[in-house]
Amino acid sequence: MVSTTGEQHAYFELDENLEPKAQPLPDDLQVSVERIVENCEPSICSVLFMGGAGGSLRAGVTENPVKLTNSVKASLTHVSCGGADAYVWPGGGITVMADVMEMPSNSFGYVPTPALVAPIEFTMRLSDYITLGGHAKNVRPVEEVLTPDVRRVGRIDPDADPMAAHNYRWKDEG
Repeated sequence: MVSTTGEQHAYFELDENLEPKAQPLPDDLQVSVERIVENCEPSICSVLFMGGAGGSLRAGVTENPVKLTNSVKASLTHVSCGGADAYVWPGGGITVMADVMEMPSNSFGYVPTPALVAPIEFTMRLSDYITLGGHAKNVRPVEEVLTPDVRRVGRIDPDADPMAAHNYRWKDEG
């Protein structure tokens, strides 16, 4: 008998009364148990965010929100959520789905409307932005925005150990 993860296993043989009796696991079966353990991957829960870019959000990008929608549908504009690639659903409007595990921690907020607030980015060429009626007078070069005064946070190593001591301000006193 072997659990699906291989963590629990036992070997039984029936005695003369057909009662199962625990016995040492034979070597050839130990190989099978080890293979099960080796191939068992940790499970995770997939968390997907799905939401729509409403009119007020789109109006913050362009004077004519429908032109932004058309630009997304024509693949002239790339949509991301907190830097994570977003799947754009077919149909009207801009409805997206993104893997929350690819987004930064604490990406979401809320307002009393009530509404969930999520980071959503529209990336396109400057010429396309101007054509769709974007707020071009507010566009600034990257060099002007990213100055030494701007706090920058490096990308977190996805393989980092969250329990590592350097992640905490206190010192190990033990």
